[in-house]
Amino acid sequence: MLKPASTLFFLALLVLYSWPVAAQSTSIKLVGVKGALKDNINLYIEPISLEQSPNSIRLQAQLEQEISTALQALGYYQSKISFKVDNDNKHKLIITVTAGEQVIIRLADIQLSGDAQHDSDFLAIINKDAPKVGDPLHHGRYDNLKSSLNSLAIRKGYFDATFSQNKLEISPSLNEAYVRIHFASGQRYKFGKVNFDSEQIDHKRLQSLVPFTPGTPYKASLLGKFNQDLSATGWFSSILVEADADNVEQKVIPLDVRLEPQKRNIIETGIGFSDDVGPRFQLNWQKPWLNSAGHSFNSKLQISQVEQTIEASYKIPLESVSTDFYQVQFGLKNKDNKDTQSRESNLVFERHWLLESGWYRTASLRWLTEDYVQADSSGNSNLIMPGISYSRSRSDQAKSRMPTSADRLLISMEVSDPSWMSDLRFIRFRSRVGWITTLSSKHRLVAKADAGAVLFEQVENLSPSLRFFAGGVDNLRGYSYESVSPRDEDGKLIGGRYMATASLEYQYNVKQNWWLATFFDYGSAWNDSPDWKSGVGVGIRWASPVGPIRLDFAFGLDKVNENAFQLHFSLGPEI
Repeated sequence: MLKPASTLFFLALLVLYSWPVAAQSTSIKLVGVKGALKDNINLYIEPISLEQSPNSIRLQAQLEQEISTALQALGYYQSKISFKVDNDNKHKLIITVTAGEQVIIRLADIQLSGDAQHDSDFLAIINKDAPKVGDPLHHGRYDNLKSSLNSLAIRKGYFDATFSQNKLEISPSLNEAYVRIHFASGQRYKFGKVNFDSEQIDHKRLQSLVPFTPGTPYKASLLGKFNQDLSATGWFSSILVEADADNVEQKVIPLDVRLEPQKRNIIETGIGFSDDVGPRFQLNWQKPWLNSAGHSFNSKLQISQVEQTIEASYKIPLESVSTDFYQVQFGLKNKDNKDTQSRESNLVFERHWLLESGWYRTASLRWLTEDYVQADSSGNSNLIMPGISYSRSRSDQAKSRMPTSADRLLISMEVSDPSWMSDLRFIRFRSRVGWITTLSSKHRLVAKADAGAVLFEQVENLSPSLRFFAGGVDNLRGYSYESVSPRDEDGKLIGGRYMATASLEYQYNVKQNWWLATFFDYGSAWNDSPDWKSGVGVGIRWASPVGPIRLDFAFGLDKVNENAFQLHFSLGPEI
């Protein structure tokens, strides 16, 4: 009989020897393969649990099966696989793979029938992706060819397409493969009549948005453009374009378009802040549609400590509703900033076109009246300025709230001359460019540049709104709002005839919609020779549901007798 002390000792030993010990994971070393073969094998064996002994028959069987499958996917059917436990590390399994000879395609029977046999897009896929006699077998390319044919058929309206033959036969003993793909596309469908279910906008206006005529061969991209153009009008809160399946005859697809009107009144607000200007507030009131012709009205109020602006515009769409229109704008602006005091009014008539090249062209006629005091001079301007501008904007928003790539370019010119009762003779140029690219999922670059010039007129004769000042949230962030410009003998700002600024910003994604930024700004505004200013800073970016929100801490590197730091808070597009 065991004594109590002996009993306790026995129980302790029993617990010690029966206590579960965490098994060390098996590590894998592949020998005999490299490049694409090794990568594909690693991809196939990755899901296998390695929480097993390297001597486990079950583990080795799983590995052998997956490795064989990975090799066969790339055309290697004569492979040999062996396993050995490393002598120096009992938890490492060395797998030696001898791939053998690759299977070669000896028959490539690829045929198109139906309308697709004369379709250049299908022929391009066949010429590029179809396997050829003498090629090594690659299952992925075989599957991609079938997928590409199917996908193209759906995009181009071959809705009856099918594979009448679809075979891949392999003779491992001969290392030969025989490919037979017969793709019967059938007849291509065409667009039919478009029917609108809406009493809001005149149907002739709506028909002008249809980018195809009845009988046009079906193309998914045209349907996408139709949706996009309907949305771009701003007239509708809901758009549903669907095929009228009950009335499809002779491969012609009628379309039913169901439209829900946008709200008659839309109000939007915006806020911002900077050290020099203080808080900024913006209020937009929009009426997306006023009548059945699709006219619209928009007004905007902007208030800050140094500037107060009110603008209103009336838009009249033309035949190409989404791209061509007339617009009349009227605005009043009061400005009291540093050495500038100004009251101006603008009345502008504009004609807008979207060109086939993708550029947007705007011809305008602007009537500007301005009473001002700039430094020690004052005056009154009455200017009539015809102008023209070209702009282009592209963006790939993807799934994030900030574009993964975007570019924007604006070039404009206005002319004034006494021959049409304008006070002064000059030509004013302005150009802005912005660019966004994503280097990887966590790295973005944002670059911007802004330049302008006034020719044939001295700066002292120009009203302040036509002179150039730099500094603030839009360019040299380390300098207060419009504080960079030529100065008179008393050190007061007089504005410049020329301006050029540039900015480069790097952003790093910290978590989900939050980014950190660092930036460098450079530029000047001048009359005779530039006095270049530079600045650096860091910032925080939040991709909010209403657009990018930016908080910047900027430092001016060339400041003298002035606070070197500037704080900016803003909401809106980055470029």
